[in-house]
Order: sequence, then structure tokens, then C-alpha cells
Amino acid sequence: MTNSTKGILLASTTAIMWGVLAIALKVALNYIDSYTIVWWRFTASFLTLAVFMGIRNPRSLNILKRPPWLLLLAGLLLGINFIGFQQGVFYSGPAVTQIIIQAGPVLLALTGFLFFKEAVTAVRITGFILAAVGFFFFYHAQLESLPAKTDLQIGVLWTVIGAFTWTGYAIINKVMVRKTPPMQVNLILYGLPMLLYIPLADFGALFQAHSAAIWLLFLFLAFNTLLAYGSLSMALKYTEANKISIIVTLNPIITFILLEILLWGNVHWFDSPAMAPLAYVGAIIVLIGAVLAVGARKRKVNAGNVNPLP
Repeated sequence: MTNSTKGILLASTTAIMWGVLAIALKVALNYIDSYTIVWWRFTASFLTLAVFMGIRNPRSLNILKRPPWLLLLAGLLLGINFIGFQQGVFYSGPAVTQIIIQAGPVLLALTGFLFFKEAVTAVRITGFILAAVGFFFFYHAQLESLPAKTDLQIGVLWTVIGAFTWTGYAIINKVMVRKTPPMQVNLILYGLPMLLYIPLADFGALFQAHSAAIWLLFLFLAFNTLLAYGSLSMALKYTEANKISIIVTLNPIITFILLEILLWGNVHWFDSPAMAPLAYVGAIIVLIGAVLAVGARKRKVNAGNVNPLP
């Protein structure tokens, strides 16, 4: 197996993990609320990473004593991003949230040449324009198809907040990883939101007597971020970043396919508004625009430490 093939398979693993995540988050809402889910995800990631770092290099945990203020700000933004995505899934469903959240990578690509002097190409400009048109078309088509529009509007607003805060977090991360090891960065990024969401988490609902299947669902949510990002990090060692960006950006397609399979199989794990036919057209335009904006970069591969969307 060639290195390029390995990279593509690992990036595909990341895309699958995030494609399934939106549906898993929606199912979990049948048992615990959004804030508890977010707290659980950050806590599991923080504790797992802290134990690993403590065994491998105990001194690396010293960053917990005096974390850089920029890193704390990034952690705050990431915490808002997670709840924004989660509430988007709650109010507007997995499919809508997966499309609207693509504003995050597009905004990050836009800031790339506005603030980081990345190359401006005709392909990327075309991508930005297509993404903007696609977002408008998708939202308008989906809104017009629903008799009750409030939930969709609230969900989209939450998701847009999540996309903007993710962009801010990612920009700070680009700066921080130049002088701080990625694992130490992630430790703070997971640890601060874990503390912030403690007052909002419903521990009684989380730790009550759930079935084994529900606990497997909770465990999947807990380790999704670590597993997906681990695959992404390994993928960046084997193939070009632009190829990986394109594959990961297409993860909403996996969500759409799974939702159609659930519908075809008459599986009713949750209620979610149906996608309007014209909304699918808007979604395709968004994804094409995002791929062009994110993937068409003429610069060196940089693994960095910017986790894709949750």
C-alpha cells in the first residue's frame, strides 16, 4: 500500500467519524441534554490525554499550572463551538447542521489570505462565491419547505455561532502550535471547557442506569474527537494536506447517506425535518465551494493542530 493510499484511508476514517457524529449526537439527545453531552465529550478527551501525557512525559502536564492566555481564549471559543454545533443538531437536525457548519472552514480559508498572506487564486475565489451562494440557496429552500420555521432558525443561528467561534479558535491555534507542543495545546483546549460546563451538566441523567447500547453510544461520543483527530494527524504524515482537506470537508455526504438509510429502513431514532429537494442542490453547491476554497492551496503541507469541526 502506497503512502498516498494510507493517507487517503486515514482521512476517510476521519470523515466517516465526523459524518456519523452528527447522527450520534442527535440520538444521544433522547437521553441527556446538549450541555451534558458537551461536558462528557470534553471530559473524556481531557482525562484520556492527561493520563497518556502523564505516563509518557509527566513534565508536559506543567502547562496546566500557567496556561497561556491566548490558549485559554482558544479553549473558550472551542467550548462555544461544541455547544453551537450540538444545539444546531438539537434544533435543526444533523443534515442542516452539517451544511451550515461548513462556514467554519470557508471562513478560515478566507482569513488565510486576509491575515496569513496565503495565495489568492481564481479557484479559491470561485469557491468562496459558490459557498456563499450555496448557503443562501440551502437556507432559503429549507426554510420555505417547513411549516414551523422557528426551530430551523434557532438551529442555524447556533450553528453559525459555532462556525464563527471555531474560526477564531483555529486562527489562535495556528499561532500557538508554533511554540507549544500540540498535545499540551489540546490538553488546555479540552480542560477549560470541561470546567466551564460542569455547572450546566446533568450528572444524574448521564450516570443513571442506561442500557449497554446507550453506554456504547456515550463512549463513541467520548472518544470520537480523539480517534478522528488521531487519524487526521497520521494522514498528514502520508499525503498532501489539500487532499485531506477535501476528503474531510465532504463528511456531510456521509451524514446524508446514513440519514437516507435510516429513512429507508424505517428507523425512527429521532425526529428530524426532511430535506427539501432544492435544499440538496444548495448543499451540493456549498460542498463544491468549500472544497475549492479549502483544498485549492498552493503552499507547503502544514499538519498544524487545527482540529476539524466537531
